[in-house]
Amino acid sequence: MSFDAPASRLNFVLEKLQRKFKLCFEELEIDGLRLELPSVANMPKVLEELDTCENINLLRELPLWAKVWPAYLVLARLLRTLDLRGKSLLEVGAGIGTAGLVAALGGPSRVVISDVNEDALLFAEAGILRNGLEDRAAVRRIDLCSDRLDERFDYILASEILYLEDIRRALPEFSARHLKADGKIIFCLDALRDVREFFASLAENFRIREYESGLRSRDEENGERRRYLVRVLEQRPQRSER
Repeated sequence: MSFDAPASRLNFVLEKLQRKFKLCFEELEIDGLRLELPSVANMPKVLEELDTCENINLLRELPLWAKVWPAYLVLARLLRTLDLRGKSLLEVGAGIGTAGLVAALGGPSRVVISDVNEDALLFAEAGILRNGLEDRAAVRRIDLCSDRLDERFDYILASEILYLEDIRRALPEFSARHLKADGKIIFCLDALRDVREFFASLAENFRIREYESGLRSRDEENGERRRYLVRVLEQRPQRSER
């Protein structure tokens, strides 16, 4: 009898998640490519249960990671325009890893999808296994404020993760430690989010290019196009001391 390890692992992950969530898979199509992403089918019930809990930080405990935010889609579409063959990528604060999964379709050597939330990592792993990307992508729990890795990446990806003060403080040093000399950090954020001070603090060490994108969000009742900004950061050459 043959043993399909990825299928067995997927079943294990799904069974573990189903103890807490009602799961479904939703299809995502980007530039003709299709992915199946795990989703929380009983989100109202999950939110209701969280609302009854005492002494929790809702900003941190709300399952914001379970939603495919428009910024993730903007970043994913940008990744489809890049030549990622042989490159290594790290997605931080990834949630279910939408951008990382799309990147894995572009032939990189390695994609790491990271978050601090264990449920989010299980969802991301379910997405990797469901789409047959286990040879290209993996999940890893990474706390930007304290963890130090033993590798550097060609790209570090981040979408909508600057809403927490401790992340804004930790991310510059973390990125400098884990980005290759010729690597790039790619941020994607809602244009209404005021992070000018954060990026101004990086201007001395990084060249920053900014691009604007619009995306119609199906969650908006009026269907207006919202503006999203993509910022690509490249490290400036280190000045030699005389």
